[in-house]
Amino acid sequence: MIRTLISALAMTALLGGAASAETYEVHMLNKDEKGVMVFEPAFVKAAPGDTIRFVPTDKGHNAETIDGMIPDGAEGFAGKVNKDVEVTLDTEGLYAVRCKPHYAMGMVMLISVGDAKAPEGFLDGRVPKKAKERFEAELGAL
Repeated sequence: MIRTLISALAMTALLGGAASAETYEVHMLNKDEKGVMVFEPAFVKAAPGDTIRFVPTDKGHNAETIDGMIPDGAEGFAGKVNKDVEVTLDTEGLYAVRCKPHYAMGMVMLISVGDAKAPEGFLDGRVPKKAKERFEAELGAL
């Protein structure tokens, strides 16, 4: 009995210190209290190895990274419209995500992996006005 208890405590101590990756669920919505065409939440602070699951709660949405707005060396992703997409992010940095059909309406979000800061010129280039406004609001969370 004591041997079993000591073994169980030893295993708990060994496994208890192991870091476990988190899974975050992001809903793609037509409308919420923040407005129309939104990701909820619009900002996720994740650790390397964490998983983000995008759920098209309302129809007509997808989730995909924006070219030039992900960390160097990271792989982008593109989900299909009306389909869940799940991604595990291992590269530290800032990831800009959009719903391609509603990008011009500002349907964007940010994922910060690790101790990420916005790179110089992050919002330079062709970013629709409404999307840029929402990105600027979310950059305040860094």
